[in-house]
Amino acid sequence: MASTLSSQIKLIIGLGNPGPQYSVTRHNAGFWFVDRLLTGSSESFSIEAKFFSEITHLHGAGVDCRLLKPTTFMNASGRAVQAMTDYYKLGVADILVAHDEIDLDPGVVRLKRGGGHGGHNGLRDIINCIGSRDFLRLRIGVGHPGNPEQVSDYVLARAGRQEQAAIDAAIDKALAVMPLVFEGELQKAMNELHTDN
Repeated sequence: MASTLSSQIKLIIGLGNPGPQYSVTRHNAGFWFVDRLLTGSSESFSIEAKFFSEITHLHGAGVDCRLLKPTTFMNASGRAVQAMTDYYKLGVADILVAHDEIDLDPGVVRLKRGGGHGGHNGLRDIINCIGSRDFLRLRIGVGHPGNPEQVSDYVLARAGRQEQAAIDAAIDKALAVMPLVFEGELQKAMNELHTDN
């Protein structure tokens, strides 16, 4: 299976929890990113039961990519990803997972290929379901509460105003390099994103 940094992304998964009670919580940063990808587009998300997700399709101007927001709740995100990748015969090199990252400060965003789940239950379930950890990740920093025992409550809470502004700015940075990602220029996208301070 191809794993080079020149592969083109065909599926972007935003991680989060469904429902209005979770929509403004830190754990939904992945949802925020894919929602923002639709800005200026006539496309919208719709529920697709067989994929356990809300999905949409971006196409045109060299872009041919599906966006997915699992409706399974975070801990079962892999079920949705597996259903979609199996149906469309997608490989691990074809997918990008956008998620909240407690090991990065608000305002920091990074692209990364592979790695562990770092305690993130959405990533853990995806790795278990698709049998690989070598997918691309967009890691959106939300900060750490300072105490490991407080992580669950922290990511399921709303960010403060300044923190949220920093997270939104990080998503802006990520959106700015998406043309490179869609062109398959992942190394260039990483270089640009990681040197933009």
